[in-house]
Amino acid sequence: MIRCFAAIDLPEAVRARLSLLSQLLPLPRRLPPENFHLTLAFLGEIPEPVAEDAHLAFASIRAEPFRLALSGIGVFGGGRPRVAYAGVASEPLLDRLQAKVEEAARRAGAPVEARRFVPHVTLARFRPGEVEAPRLEHAILAVGTFSTEPFPVESFAFYRSHLGHGGAHYEELARYPLG
Repeated sequence: MIRCFAAIDLPEAVRARLSLLSQLLPLPRRLPPENFHLTLAFLGEIPEPVAEDAHLAFASIRAEPFRLALSGIGVFGGGRPRVAYAGVASEPLLDRLQAKVEEAARRAGAPVEARRFVPHVTLARFRPGEVEAPRLEHAILAVGTFSTEPFPVESFAFYRSHLGHGGAHYEELARYPLG
């Protein structure tokens, strides 16, 4: 069994901005910059043959390259936040790519979660109650607006996630060009 996901990698300049942003917020267990990505589909723990089928399905996806910008800061979990994230500006080509990746994963036999796609880049994860919601909300307001210049998205990748004491480590298994 392997734990895996499909995602868009981010340019170094965007990772640096996200790292600075996360330092401005009262966040425990910040993700290291090398782990910043935009998940298209989380496949979870799947058998290796299903991962191979997913790889073949991803390789057959045809989609146009596009430009993407990050915009906004938010939390998942409401009054008991559990994830802090940077938002993603609306981009129809991203939505189309994500739908194709999710469908390809399902065809390969991967049990993709049936959640509405909310594009974001996770900055930190924490247990509910570990962060005071009002304090985090105040810090987000103090930071103000966050956005990046649009950057080109010319590929997506298939990653394996290795969990460990120091957090997750991601190993790129394959990269799929767009266009």
